[in-house]
Amino acid sequence: MLLVAHYKLLRLSLSLVLITMCCFLSCSRKEANEADGTNILKGTVRVSGAWALYPMMVRWGEEFRRTYPDVRVDISAGGAGKGVADALSGLVDIGMVSREIKEEEIKQGTAYVPVVKDAVFPTINSANPELKKLMNEKGIQKRTFIDLWINARTMTWGEIAGTHNSDKVQVYTRSDACGAAETWASYLGGKSQEDLKGVGVYGDPGLADAVKKDAVGIGYNNLNYAFDAKTGLPVAGLQVVSIDVNENGKVEPGEGLKTKEDAVKAVASGVYPSPPARDLYLITKGKFKGPAKTFIKWILTDGQKFVDEVGYIKLSEAQIQEALRKLEQ
Repeated sequence: MLLVAHYKLLRLSLSLVLITMCCFLSCSRKEANEADGTNILKGTVRVSGAWALYPMMVRWGEEFRRTYPDVRVDISAGGAGKGVADALSGLVDIGMVSREIKEEEIKQGTAYVPVVKDAVFPTINSANPELKKLMNEKGIQKRTFIDLWINARTMTWGEIAGTHNSDKVQVYTRSDACGAAETWASYLGGKSQEDLKGVGVYGDPGLADAVKKDAVGIGYNNLNYAFDAKTGLPVAGLQVVSIDVNENGKVEPGEGLKTKEDAVKAVASGVYPSPPARDLYLITKGKFKGPAKTFIKWILTDGQKFVDEVGYIKLSEAQIQEALRKLEQ
């Protein structure tokens, strides 16, 4: 009997040792996985919305998956209006918004945080009859943009450039609900996108294509659709025309926007007006949670190191800290 009792005690002791070892190995494995960022988070993050934020979100999605390989990030563009509508209806986890969040959207119980800065730029065809004059000497003044888009005034390129050119200006705008149009309208004193006149074209790429095909056309594009990501120069067929901010009739240092680097510096330094420079937001219905919350937290921390590379403008440290605080509310 004593031998049997000793045997049972020995088996119990061995079982306890094995359980302890398994727990230790499991915890160690969990800690190791947490350290290298694997096997923690699983699921799908669905994102839709602003064309302005799309290139940056694609890059963030690629890098995020390197850390969280079991999370799928589905991203689609379709305009800020679609991003808000999809987020509020629950079709996506995150909406991309390239304008200020509206009061009626806030009342519907949205949560939102800024993640990066961008700007809308006036674009003309690279074969514009007055290109040299506008790019190197005069630029275009805000009141001219107001006449073109808000007042729908028929103008010639000669009037704008101060020459005798009689070619009439063809104005293009966005047909889809989008932050770029809302921002451009706000800059020109309009209340909404509907205040902008011109031929309506769908999407940022569509508007760029319309101007590229029309030598007398003028439009507006977000930073990463106006400039080529590889060369840093304007997209082939386009030129980003300088805004004569102080309206003195000439292009001052800092106002010239011949490269993407010029544009980024002008926005970051405040030389380029705001609007049309603005923050870009991510929005959701209710509170951010699950993989979507983890993704946004990563964007505001580790993800910021990719902002310069893709060609956007970083938020200030104060903005980032405030966004992180909001994320935890």
